[in-house]
Amino acid sequence: MVYTNDEAGDSMEMDTILLNEIYQNSKMGIETIGQIKQLVHDTTFKKLLNEQGREYYKINQEAKEKIWEKGEMVKGISRFAKMNTHLAIGMKTAFDKSPSHISEMLIQGSATGIIEASRNKNKYKDVDKDILKLNDKLLKTEENNVEQLKKFL
Repeated sequence: MVYTNDEAGDSMEMDTILLNEIYQNSKMGIETIGQIKQLVHDTTFKKLLNEQGREYYKINQEAKEKIWEKGEMVKGISRFAKMNTHLAIGMKTAFDKSPSHISEMLIQGSATGIIEASRNKNKYKDVDKDILKLNDKLLKTEENNVEQLKKFL
């Protein structure tokens, strides 16, 4: 496809916006799992969290590398969003640290990730195909996480 300068700029900008969405979504998964793992004593559940954290990390690194390849800056999660999530996890797990309760919390978080990745898939249809594939990978990861976590409810 041949772009005019304005169209190419818009397309490249959209690529970067979607990559940052993928980066932020996966970063939230990494940070949430990192905080929650400290609360978990069940070894099977902790092993699952480690696996899910590794998947988020791979997606996160790929998004970051693609952003850098474009000569752009990575836009991380805001301090407010990080603090809000950290406090919410602390409050929700203050009295119940069971795998069932934590699974429910993580399923809710992954549901938000599924919604965001699905919305982005529809919103950014014209971006680079490799970026769309990475978004699909994130979407599948979120869906798989939900299925895996259901076993602990």
